[in-house]
Amino acid sequence: MTDRILLRAGHVVSMDPDIGDLPRGDVLIEDGTITAVRPEIGADAEVLDMSGRIVMPGFVDTHRHTWEASIRGVAPDATLDDYFVDILDTFAPLYTPEDVYAANLAGALECLNAGITTLVDWSHINNTPEHPDAAIQALAETGIRAQYAYGSANTSLADYWFESKIAIPGDDVRRVRAQYFSSDDGLLTMGLATRGPGFCVNDVVTSEWALARELGIPITVHVAMGRLAGRFGMVKQLKDLGLLGPDTTYIHCCYLHEDEWRMVADSGGTVSIAPQVETQMGHGWPPVMQAVEHGLRPSLSIDVVTTVPGDMFTQIRAAFGAERARVNADCWQANMPVPETMLTARRMLEMATLNGAHVAGLEHRTGSLTPGKRADVVALDATALNMTPVHDAAAAVTLCADVSNVETVLVDGVIRKRDGKLTADVARARRLVEESRDRLLAAKEAKATA
Repeated sequence: MTDRILLRAGHVVSMDPDIGDLPRGDVLIEDGTITAVRPEIGADAEVLDMSGRIVMPGFVDTHRHTWEASIRGVAPDATLDDYFVDILDTFAPLYTPEDVYAANLAGALECLNAGITTLVDWSHINNTPEHPDAAIQALAETGIRAQYAYGSANTSLADYWFESKIAIPGDDVRRVRAQYFSSDDGLLTMGLATRGPGFCVNDVVTSEWALARELGIPITVHVAMGRLAGRFGMVKQLKDLGLLGPDTTYIHCCYLHEDEWRMVADSGGTVSIAPQVETQMGHGWPPVMQAVEHGLRPSLSIDVVTTVPGDMFTQIRAAFGAERARVNADCWQANMPVPETMLTARRMLEMATLNGAHVAGLEHRTGSLTPGKRADVVALDATALNMTPVHDAAAAVTLCADVSNVETVLVDGVIRKRDGKLTADVARARRLVEESRDRLLAAKEAKATA
């Protein structure tokens, strides 16, 4: 029997150029697949009334260290340098598999609550083989669409981030690939979260890239963030090692040299930008327009909830405001008009949805309300006072909406949030992540006094 859901009479922002926006439109979902998007559809289906709602594809977060949900807000004033010491060298070594499970459970549910239906979980907390198992179990239980990016352990800042000679354990990566990701067609897929040149010796870098390509999984790496990594010339080093390719996502990119931008573009690489973190923690200006001007399709990501909010609305506005401020100032100084590439509200929404799916390697499945794609759909309450009256639906999403407006969320055709409430056991997730917080704080105190 076919399972049908009909989203009726919403303001549809499809992000599909052939469909466009429908001020009053219906979306038909059959067995988790979008089968039709039209002004009016008749079907025998469960009907969800979308009157007064903006119906759109779910957001895609292309880089989040989900394991840090247990220590949310512990570093509100941190710089990037502080983060390495206060988080990676202080809290990370204390994490048990139970902490990772609790954080990933709460963190993934936080995503769904905020309308993020796809997540790249940059999981550099694999201190034991049980740690990735716990992270993956939690992601699976929430029903989110995610790329689990297997990262290194973090038991010592000196061992793992200063010319590290310790490679990600290939045997365990192969185990996880075989045990959980034997198919690339599931709701969860796999990637490799690598540290890259400057942080690791060349032998480690080449071995990790080779491992990912042996297993046929994408690579995700931080580059050119802050004063230190900005001097590494990481993309150039990767080119010299013969490692550039279309399977690699470069995160931050704040201090890429001009020739490195061309290397990324020419190799078919993709870009993830975390604008709130970058402006707040000193990574550098979010290079959104630089990416666009080099023919790339930048995506947006949250990064760390230790220091910034975990929703996509914040990232959209941080990028939009920071980049327009920078360009306006430069153009004023040069006494010239702003360029045609100046960011617009609709382009920001594209980055948070369709571009995100492209960067996560999932554009064939999600990112737009296109018949044939999986039904990752969000409905926002546009009758709320912070959104009404709606003149431009894309602008209402990018400049007016917040998490409180996220009323309905579907992932793969399954309703994960209905009438403004998650369908999951939120009380259990809250209890587990609070217990994890208490356990980590006690372990930190015990270590400090030992």
